[in-house]
Amino acid sequence: MAVKRLIYSVFIAFVASVATIVILASLSPRTEKSAAEKERLISLDELARHSRVTDCWMAIAGNVYDFTNYIALHPAAPAVLTKWCGQEATEAFNTKGYGSPHSPAARGMLPKYFVGKLREK
Repeated sequence: MAVKRLIYSVFIAFVASVATIVILASLSPRTEKSAAEKERLISLDELARHSRVTDCWMAIAGNVYDFTNYIALHPAAPAVLTKWCGQEATEAFNTKGYGSPHSPAARGMLPKYFVGKLREK
């Protein structure tokens, strides 16, 4: 009988905990931003200010990416990337400078480094 009482008590405590979490989650304020608020627009001037190996942004196909932390991870020498810091680099990304496109895996990594959209002139 004592084991049944213990199991019942643990079950009630579990249900109460879950209920508390659900109630607290429903009461917490929503801080989600709209899509327009999330999409940061970056001018060419702002992009150009991020032209160093320690602060390296590039624009690729209308999106801006911060590759600062990726430079050391890139399979090629850092100079391959850093010459494009602060610039529009779509053609360089699409051809790797010699006509060979980046892999699907490389394209799949882009969202991790996304900063915003390049503002049209």
